[in-house]
Amino acid sequence: MTNHTLCAQYPTVRERVINLPNFDDPFLHYGYFVGVNNFDFKFLYEGGYYENGLRDIEVKSNTGFNVGLIGDMRINKFINLRLEPGLYYSKRDLMYPENSIFENESDRLREVKSTYIHLPLIVKFSAGRINNFRPFVLAGISTDFNLSSNHKNVDDNFSAVFRMEPQNINYEIGLGFDFYLYYFKFSPSIRGIFSMQNELIPDNPNTSGPSPWTGNIQEMVSRGFAINLTFE
Repeated sequence: MTNHTLCAQYPTVRERVINLPNFDDPFLHYGYFVGVNNFDFKFLYEGGYYENGLRDIEVKSNTGFNVGLIGDMRINKFINLRLEPGLYYSKRDLMYPENSIFENESDRLREVKSTYIHLPLIVKFSAGRINNFRPFVLAGISTDFNLSSNHKNVDDNFSAVFRMEPQNINYEIGLGFDFYLYYFKFSPSIRGIFSMQNELIPDNPNTSGPSPWTGNIQEMVSRGFAINLTFE
């Protein structure tokens, strides 16, 4: 039997190259992430979420950005504990309804710019590795320090200053995929971030009555999502 016949009967099978086969073995490793976010507000009004069947405040969300570092501690083959300190910038526009209280169009609009130092503690649950691919889910808690909260400002919405609490607590859930490349691991993920406490500082008492901006708001909490591109 000739060599040509053998090659025809037993074609060469090209093996898949496994990148970074021992990447997940060390107890500690590090990385960084960049990404985008989009945050909204959820309002609880005095007497319920809605008043007269309509939402009082319309929230326009704007795309922000996030950047940070990663410290990963291996618990076992499928569970990792991660600390992901980062800087998150977001912007939300609050549009109040048209009525006789707001004399000018500018009184109806409040731009809420937030610069958060975001400190999450995340548990990462990974499936088994399939060649150079591995799916995972995330769950954890985080705290935010809002550098743009205006919480120390004595002025309020009567002077066009919207004030928020300087710190809040969140819970986070998400999912993503690990891709093992030749030199590093690349992991895109998406997660939801949900505040668990009221972030609104009400306006100062005024002789003219309750504030039209915060007087009927019982609670204001952030909720949003972030897409992170991680390099480890």
